[in-house]
Amino acid sequence: MSENKTPDNEWPMWEVFVRSSRGLSHVHAGSLHAPDAAMALRNARDLYTRRNEGTSVWVVPTEVITASDPDSKGGFFESAQGKNYRHATYYGKSEGVPHL
Repeated sequence: MSENKTPDNEWPMWEVFVRSSRGLSHVHAGSLHAPDAAMALRNARDLYTRRNEGTSVWVVPTEVITASDPDSKGGFFESAQGKNYRHATYYGKSEGVPHL
């Protein structure tokens, strides 16, 4: 059994995102186990939109989500301050190149 595989007797994990009637963005609401996308969607509706607060539900298999490592947030989210090469004003106009 590989790292991303679930045992044969366990349904895969799905991440649930709900867009509320007041919001524009889908927000992570939680996770659930389901055998397929259709069942995950039905279960997500029943679990996370009980009071008609949702207008749209997304379900995404957990195994296809790629996330940054919270332990290395310092380097990953480091500010561009002090990295002038990331700004266009750092570079001079090239000689002989029109329209720049």
